[in-house]
Amino acid sequence: MTTPSIGQLLDSTVPMARTLKLEYLETTPERAVLRLPDQPAFHNHVAGPHAGAMFTLAESASGCIVLAAFSDQLSRAVPLAVKAEIAYKKLAMGEVTATATLGRTIEEVVAELDAGERPEFPVTVEITRADGAVTGVMTITWTLRPNA
Repeated sequence: MTTPSIGQLLDSTVPMARTLKLEYLETTPERAVLRLPDQPAFHNHVAGPHAGAMFTLAESASGCIVLAAFSDQLSRAVPLAVKAEIAYKKLAMGEVTATATLGRTIEEVVAELDAGERPEFPVTVEITRADGAVTGVMTITWTLRPNA
């Protein structure tokens, strides 16, 4: 039996990610890169991707890097998004790509978990359009909630 990829895991547990047909380009502990294809069903009033679809893209990219970075901790803690802030910088048109990076080292976060704490850590996500222009930046604060 093969282990599902992070993209397969997200698609099976987060129906919204599957609905948007997100493409998983890279999912490592260092970086997660997801693409939202250009789909008219998810356009806004100016024919670009709807803000809600871009939010979901960015939040999904952050979830992928969290799963990749902390997969070995899932038996003792549940990753949960605590809060998110997004800034829309430029008009997004066509397909958009989200690139997520961790704001703290894995070792720091795991050390807090080992100490019996509930660590929090930021994940920064840049959303770009095909020409490379940054259309949005999102910061999601995640926690690893220890199992009871």
